[in-house]
Amino acid sequence: MSTHTLLPTSPAVTAAPRSSRRWLALSVLALAQFLVVLDASIVNIALPVLGDQLHMDTAALAWVITAYVLAFGGLLLLGGRLADRYGHRRVFLVGVAGFVGASALAGLSVSSGMLLTARSLQGASAALLAPAALALLTHLFPDAGERTKALGVWGGVAGIGSAAGVLLGGVLTAALGWQSVFFVNVPIGVLVLVAIPFLVTRDAVRAQGKLDVAGAATITGALVAAVGALSAVQQVGFVHPLTIGLGIAAVVLGVAFVLVERRTSDALVPLSVFRNRNLSVGNLVMVLVGAAMVALFFALSVFMQAVLGYDALTTGLTQLPLAGALVVIAGLAPTVIGRIGAKATLVGSLVTLAAGLVWLAAAPADAVFLTQILGPTILIGVGMGGAFVTTTQLSVDDVDGGEAGLAGGLVNTSQQVGGALGLAVLSTIAAVRTDALVHAGVATAPAMAGGFSWLFLGAAAVTLVAAGVATTARRGH
Repeated sequence: MSTHTLLPTSPAVTAAPRSSRRWLALSVLALAQFLVVLDASIVNIALPVLGDQLHMDTAALAWVITAYVLAFGGLLLLGGRLADRYGHRRVFLVGVAGFVGASALAGLSVSSGMLLTARSLQGASAALLAPAALALLTHLFPDAGERTKALGVWGGVAGIGSAAGVLLGGVLTAALGWQSVFFVNVPIGVLVLVAIPFLVTRDAVRAQGKLDVAGAATITGALVAAVGALSAVQQVGFVHPLTIGLGIAAVVLGVAFVLVERRTSDALVPLSVFRNRNLSVGNLVMVLVGAAMVALFFALSVFMQAVLGYDALTTGLTQLPLAGALVVIAGLAPTVIGRIGAKATLVGSLVTLAAGLVWLAAAPADAVFLTQILGPTILIGVGMGGAFVTTTQLSVDDVDGGEAGLAGGLVNTSQQVGGALGLAVLSTIAAVRTDALVHAGVATAPAMAGGFSWLFLGAAAVTLVAAGVATTARRGH
């Protein structure tokens, strides 16, 4: 494992933020990250009730999710760079304040337009919050061993957020109404806002040179167009003019971004950062893991309800073993990394995750949870816990302190874009397989089970590709 620290090495950046209560500070930062991850999934269960009360049809409801994802995924790189430029703690607090305000606005919404505006503001605030939080973590734990342990906590909390969304969404919606899935963010966010100034010292501001406006505009446009195209696939299909138009826009703006970054001295994303092999490998693996993970949680939730007939609350409870395994392994991952290295840990975790997905693909339409679902989901949690921690570590390892926010933005962007890509492609595969079985005379539930089986196998294949990519990480990890 590398012994490099993440303390700033450039004279443009002075003291990094420190805290005598670093582990308490980490818990508060992780709580903010939990909100960001949770908010991507907790709304799903509330959508039917929300749609009835705000008179939103299916297409409009899809935008409740898309509005958040577009703003979050599209602005992450800009958010990371703004944190590097204007101070990680400052941008983090601005992001949390914006997230709290937008969550309150969403809960108070009386129209679809008001809600979609609030969701977009939530996503934009999360794009400031998430990379700044990860940058603060790397500064607070410059020692490689402690940083690995901190990333274990970070990975576990993020995993809980992904798995807990379905459970909390069902409980809150049933008990307090759909507004509660947004209002729950407010007290937690206020706690973070109050605690962080006492736990983390103010870091240096690096406001020199010009902000790369052209780079920010092109990469933000490219990411919004790319995520929008992938989201459109699910709503209107691959060959719809909207999907094609957004895809072309993403490519054109992406090329323009590369050309801009090659010619500017104050690049938003210096292309030289990708010479760091572990950063490049980590981000590519995160794209693939994100693709498998988002498609899995979506499919598992629908499979349990539409095929096995579970209600929303029971569905959430069945995902607790997966979340528990993920948290336990995320906590143990630092010890394993210290013994065998990050690369070996990551490859082993990805192979384990793929094995769990293949096992889950064998579940029939009348599967019994204890004998046919519990085992594979625990194995998936084990693989996911190790993979998330080690992938994040590779993505931020050996990065100069002045670019910690950029590294945080990159890894979060990779996860978001990968998730959108995986959901679009793998859910389409599942739909095609289901339709083929229905047309062949197979009953609806078995046909849907067959479609999800293909989705799980596709996610396993993506995970094995990620394992192959992980083997190219630099030696010593």
